[in-house]
Amino acid sequence: MLKGRLGLDSAKVPHADRAGLLYLARGALTAHDGTLAFVQGSATEADALTPGDYAIPLQAVSMILLGPGSTVSHDALRLLAHARTALAAVGEDGVRFYTAPPLIPDRSGLARVQARLWADDDMRIMIARRMYALRLGEILPHSNLDVLRGIEGARMKESYRLLAQSIGVNWQGRHYDRANPMAADLPNQALNHAASAVEAAAAIAVAATATVPQLGFIHEDAGQSFVLDIADLYRVEVTIPCAFRAAKLVAAHPSDNIERVTRRLTGETLARDQIIPAMIERIKRLIEGRE
Repeated sequence: MLKGRLGLDSAKVPHADRAGLLYLARGALTAHDGTLAFVQGSATEADALTPGDYAIPLQAVSMILLGPGSTVSHDALRLLAHARTALAAVGEDGVRFYTAPPLIPDRSGLARVQARLWADDDMRIMIARRMYALRLGEILPHSNLDVLRGIEGARMKESYRLLAQSIGVNWQGRHYDRANPMAADLPNQALNHAASAVEAAAAIAVAATATVPQLGFIHEDAGQSFVLDIADLYRVEVTIPCAFRAAKLVAAHPSDNIERVTRRLTGETLARDQIIPAMIERIKRLIEGRE
């Protein structure tokens, strides 16, 4: 009875034939007559859906991102598990990545290739050089990771300076005290918040591709090393500009909260520019050697 009621005997659509991600917020994800349904409550301007009941194409997407103000039923989780559709609890527009049940795609190809590349010293440095080429706009001839990091550090200092100048922010250099992050000036506080938001987006992309977050090619020790690798690819494109724009806004309106403003600006950029889908495609190209 339970099997028929929940539609658990239906066929599974391969992830290669699915559309990708679906963001839902401020509603209830439930099972209704053997299908997945979402009851959208009061909506904001950022929500794609107006209030109402919606049938969710369970096997047409690979991952559902459940935003703030939402609930999910036990029966809905069973449907998702059977269809091998991942579910992640995220912040507004994907600026936080709270948790995702291990409902990963129905293939392990990218993860296995990633592991082989990571375990081979020559291939690992090759991927690192590709990542630096994407960030710096040129392929560097060096094969020593410390040398590459040094070059990247110098280039980033210049990027900070130029972006601060173009946006109109007083930039005194990157300073961050883990023990007292609020002691930093507004641009540095905003950079911390924007970096966290972009890292959350990268974590969603890594989860969606079923790659291994621990196996980074530039970052080495963190449990989210590969996530940090991917997030850094968007530092100049997303993280720094969003942070500096937020710092400028809060400097003009001191009563505003720097974290809230930064998260909103970064979330708007992630959604408008389709950054998470871009991250997913970039991961595939990097791992498969097409970047």
